[in-house]
Amino acid sequence: MAPVHPSSHGAISTPSAWVQRFAPLVKAGGTVLDLACGRGRHALFFADRGHRVDAVDRDPEAIAALAACDPVTALCADIEAGPWPYPGRSFDAVVVTNYLHRPLFPQLMAALAPGGLLIYETFAQGNEAYGRPSNPDFLLQPGELLRVVGNARVLAYEDLVVEHPKPAAVQRICVVSPS
Repeated sequence: MAPVHPSSHGAISTPSAWVQRFAPLVKAGGTVLDLACGRGRHALFFADRGHRVDAVDRDPEAIAALAACDPVTALCADIEAGPWPYPGRSFDAVVVTNYLHRPLFPQLMAALAPGGLLIYETFAQGNEAYGRPSNPDFLLQPGELLRVVGNARVLAYEDLVVEHPKPAAVQRICVVSPS
């Protein structure tokens, strides 16, 4: 069973099943970037697995709570309005869930070390039938994740409606960057 961590509100924050599925493929002891990490459920999950983790989010409250957790390096930064906070850095895995800012796709792919994994899962068109987000700007178009990964090797891709943790239309992908 995957570790769970209490949030500052006392709720349990379980890592995404998609992230858990591919976590064993991340290089042992490797570096992981949790982008738009929120309260850090994936950052903590990878730290528990022995990875060095950088976690970034623009919410100062969420980052403050996460910054107290070793060995996660937490950074409060607006990755949409500010500069890319990791110039020249590469990671053995980049994890993104429930977040979409299309202009970041090139930086995410460039941030992968050779053989590194991109594990991405977020809302897709059709989600408006299930609630938020419903703005098309925040919903992936059919096949969009497949188009943005370039020549990376696709390990898995799904575009479907899920029931858990709540009904939603999602797209998710796991790719390996070229060596």
